[in-house]
Amino acid sequence: MRRNVVGVLTALIAMAVFAGAMIPLRSHLSEAMTALVLVVPIIIGVVVGGLWAGVISVIAAFVVYVYFFVPPYLTTSIGRTENWVALAVYLAITFPVASVVDRMHAARAAERRRSSEIRQLLELSELLVEDRPVDDLLSTVVAAVYATFDASQVAILLPGPEGLGVVASAGAPVTGSQLRELSSTRFGPSADRRSTVGSDEPLVLPLSAAGRPIGLLVLGAVAQPDHDSEALLLFANQIALAVERVQLRDQVIRTQLAEQVDRLAKMLVTAASHDLRTPLASIKASSSILSDASLDLDPTVAHDLARLIDDQADRLADLVQNLLDMGRIQAGVLQPRVVSTTVRELVDTVVCDSASVLDQYTVEVELADELPSVTVDPMLIDRVLANLLANAVRYAPKNSSIRIVARTVAPDCVEVSVVDRGPGVSRERQADIFGLNARRNEDSGAGLGLIIAKTFVEAHRQRIWVDDAPGGGARFSFTLPVGPTSPEHALPAAERSSSVGADSHH
Repeated sequence: MRRNVVGVLTALIAMAVFAGAMIPLRSHLSEAMTALVLVVPIIIGVVVGGLWAGVISVIAAFVVYVYFFVPPYLTTSIGRTENWVALAVYLAITFPVASVVDRMHAARAAERRRSSEIRQLLELSELLVEDRPVDDLLSTVVAAVYATFDASQVAILLPGPEGLGVVASAGAPVTGSQLRELSSTRFGPSADRRSTVGSDEPLVLPLSAAGRPIGLLVLGAVAQPDHDSEALLLFANQIALAVERVQLRDQVIRTQLAEQVDRLAKMLVTAASHDLRTPLASIKASSSILSDASLDLDPTVAHDLARLIDDQADRLADLVQNLLDMGRIQAGVLQPRVVSTTVRELVDTVVCDSASVLDQYTVEVELADELPSVTVDPMLIDRVLANLLANAVRYAPKNSSIRIVARTVAPDCVEVSVVDRGPGVSRERQADIFGLNARRNEDSGAGLGLIIAKTFVEAHRQRIWVDDAPGGGARFSFTLPVGPTSPEHALPAAERSSSVGADSHH
C-alpha cells in the first residue's frame, strides 16, 4: 500500500512539472506531442508504485491532458470527434504501456532477488567445505536466510538429549509455546509444512539428508511474500547438508580418537607384557636368592645381586614414569610451566641424575660460548634429555662416547643435540621414528621415550628431529626458545622429575 501511495505522489509531481513546462508552449505544441510527453509521468508512477499507481497516473494524465491541452482550455469539454478518437487511442496505448512497464519492473526485481538468493546459496555452499565449528556455521547460515528472505524469525532446531532445541536463530526468538508445538512435530523427509510462503503463520521445513531426519527450519512471516518456495527448499537442503557434514566430521574424529586409544592400549599391553615383566622377573629372582638363608653367598655376589635389584627397580620406575607421561598426553593436561634457565643447568642436572645409566659411557658436553638463557619448563626438558640419553645408551656400543652439543642457531632459538656412535637411523625411519607406529617387532622397549620427547618439545612450540651424525651414528636434535621469563614460577627442585626413560628406540 505504501509503495502505491509513493508511486502516485511521484507521478503527480512529475506530471505537474511537465504540464507546467508545456502550458506556456501549448499553442506551439501538437496535441499528440503533449500526450506523448504525459506518458513519462505514468511510467515513473508504474516503476515507483506498481501497476495500480500506473492506473491512477493514467486517469490523472487524462484529466490534465483534457483540461489543459485540449481546446477549449480549462474545461472538460473535448469538442471535436477526432479529439475523442485521439483520447481513446491514448488510453488504449497508455494502459498496456503501464502494464508492460510494471511487468518489466517486477521481472527485474525478481531477477535481482534471485541473484541475491543464488549468491547466498553459493556462499552457503562455500561454508560446506570449510572446517568451522558447528555453532559458527549454523549462525552464519541462519543470518544468510534471515537477510535473503527478510523474515521476522529464522531458527534451526536439532534434536538433542532433552528433545528438540534451538541451536541458532535470528530475528524474533522462539517462544516456549512455539518450541512445545514444534517438539511434537514429526520431522523427516515426509513431514508436512505448517504453512505456505507468504502467509502469516511460521513456515516449518524439515531438514533431511540421505533420507535421514536432521531437524527443522522455522521461518516466520516474510516481508515480501512473492519469494518462491524453490529457493527456500534449496536453502533447507544446503542447511541439512551442512549439519550432516558437521555430524559426520565429529563422528570421524571420534572414530579416529577411538583408533588411537586402541592403538595406545595395544602398545601399553605390549609394554606391560615385556618391559614390566623383565625387570620384575630379575628383581624377584635376585631377591629370592638373597632371602634364602640356606645359601652361603659370597659378599661380592650378594653385592652384585643387590646392585641388579637396584638397577632393575630404576628401569621399572622409568617405564612407569613414561606410561604416566603418556597418560597425561592422552588426557590433554600437558601445560608447560616455563621459567628462564640455562642450557648448562639443564644438561648438568640430567647427566647427574642419569649417572647410573651412563656409567659405562663417556659423556662429552660441548656448549657454545655465550649461550643465551632459554625459557622452558625444566621438568619437561629434563625428561626430553633423559629419554634421548637413554635412547643413545640402548643402541651405542659400550665404552663409546655420547656427545651433548648446544649452539645458537637463531636470535630466538637454541639447538641441543644428543649424538651417539650406534648404528644410526635409516632414512626411511627418520620421518616417523617419533610416531606411535614406529615400533618394530625386533625393537626392545615399549617405544614411548621418543614419543614423549617429541610431545614435550612441541608443547614449547619447538621441533625435534633425527639425522645422521658425522662419522656414523645418530644425532637427535631439538630446539629451545630464547625469550623473556614467563610470569609462571619455577618448580621446586624436589618436584622436578629425575627419572630416565630407558625404553625408547631407533
